[in-house]
Amino acid sequence: MLYWIIFIVLMIFSLIVSRTLNKRIETYSKIGLSSGLSGREVAEKMLHDHGIYDVRVISTPGRLTDHYNPADKTVNLSENVYRGHDIAAAAVAAHECGHAVQHATAYQWLTMRSKMVPMVQFGSKWSQWILLAGIVLLGFSTVIGTPVLVIGIVLFALTTLFSLITLPVEYNASERAVAWLDETGITTGKETEYAKDALKWAARTYLIAALSSLATLLYYIAILVGRRD
Repeated sequence: MLYWIIFIVLMIFSLIVSRTLNKRIETYSKIGLSSGLSGREVAEKMLHDHGIYDVRVISTPGRLTDHYNPADKTVNLSENVYRGHDIAAAAVAAHECGHAVQHATAYQWLTMRSKMVPMVQFGSKWSQWILLAGIVLLGFSTVIGTPVLVIGIVLFALTTLFSLITLPVEYNASERAVAWLDETGITTGKETEYAKDALKWAARTYLIAALSSLATLLYYIAILVGRRD
């Protein structure tokens, strides 16, 4: 019962954060940037200001599909961000370049997260099936079901750890972005505050995801402990 209460609370917060983020992005995308730069120009300038010349800035289809790919060193900006001359575009572009700066400077949390990717990909693919099998088998035999469930929990724990490690990576990228936007004068006064606000709500989506993953992990652990007792 406690798990379901926590799950419902997190779901409500997730909806609030998601809706607020969308509203903030929509609002700030209608406010033109006083510097007049596009998202692409903001990204390229931030990279060059940090001495990074081997990272390409490219456009990618979709909305809120922006990301940095360390494998091929590309900052991928959604079409609205790539071509936009607004505060939201500048904030998002600078944030993604924040990840490129982290990569170039071997930021420890990003390095740790990158090393976990292969394990997490495997864990996210199989953990749910193994967890389900473990729970079903526990109904017949604890001797068989317990080790299977333990394996599933370990795999799911990897994805939870990945979500937790993602938090400092995302928050740090936003801090780098806001500081650079302000220092260079690309955003001034209220513009900087608006950019900071947009990135704050974006970061909260990762926080909710991490808390949800942690709550689910504890739920499976409780099942394991309860069945064994």
